[in-house]
Amino acid sequence: MKPEIIVTGRLLPRTQEALDRIFTCHKLYEAADHLAFLRQHAQQVRALATFGASGADAALMDQLPKLEIISNFGVGVDAIDLAAAAKRRIIVTNTPEVLTECVADTAMALVLATLRRLPQSENYLRAGQWGTRGAYPLTTSLGGKTLGVLGLGRIGEAIAKRAEAFGMKLRYHNRSRKNLAWPYEPDVVSLAKNSDVLLVAAPGGPQTQRIVNAAVLDALGPQGFVVNIARGSLIDEPALLRYLREGRIAGAGLDVFDNEPKIDPAWFSLDNAVLLPHVGSATEETRTAMGALQVENLQLHFAGKPVKTPVT
Repeated sequence: MKPEIIVTGRLLPRTQEALDRIFTCHKLYEAADHLAFLRQHAQQVRALATFGASGADAALMDQLPKLEIISNFGVGVDAIDLAAAAKRRIIVTNTPEVLTECVADTAMALVLATLRRLPQSENYLRAGQWGTRGAYPLTTSLGGKTLGVLGLGRIGEAIAKRAEAFGMKLRYHNRSRKNLAWPYEPDVVSLAKNSDVLLVAAPGGPQTQRIVNAAVLDALGPQGFVVNIARGSLIDEPALLRYLREGRIAGAGLDVFDNEPKIDPAWFSLDNAVLLPHVGSATEETRTAMGALQVENLQLHFAGKPVKTPVT
């Protein structure tokens, strides 16, 4: 008999197909009555497969007394109550490393697009303005600028190395100083003050909620840019919208937002913002690898073996 698991959110078809071959999958996101659904499966289900915002809070864990493991699709686990899981001795896994290079590529593309205003210049051409109004206005070079990386984990380091190849200087702030040549800043305000571009790559969660606030944006200044590849929750979004409208920072490049995908329509009218629909890791190769790792962690657990990528 196949082990029974609950899938909390819609996964990629190939990942769901793999889970269906190995497990008996119950799809919480398709249930009209979540509480009744959980009661129905409470005594059989030993695992959750989660995705993005469809995580797992303490209330959900309490409904599943047999729960042993939560296997998350994605590196971010801010939608999972880690303290509640630890208290209940529930293993949590994620899918790090397999998405690092892809997200770092997207981050540098976003930095380049934001400073050089590439989407805006393409729109200028498509609207026929090149032929009627002349050359597109001059933009900002990357070379020689300082990239301040907020959160120098695997992804942050991969972004920093790419930025060096573009001729950028590096500074960083992290929970702890690393043995690296790049200058370390003791807080986010000083990082912003000494950077031309603030690159947000830290984990989400209560400790980083709104860490990029008005004080940080003031330090960044009217010539500075902010690029967020992490989570929308790290930025005080109303403040950022206001600063962009008023020209108090030069521009923003965002792959993540509050309340995505139903983001604030105020973003759409800003000409100094480059907006992406959370596509940091969205390639066939990377998402396939993420799904395979999510499935592998579940298989290892049910085989009585240590999981591959536990979240500590």
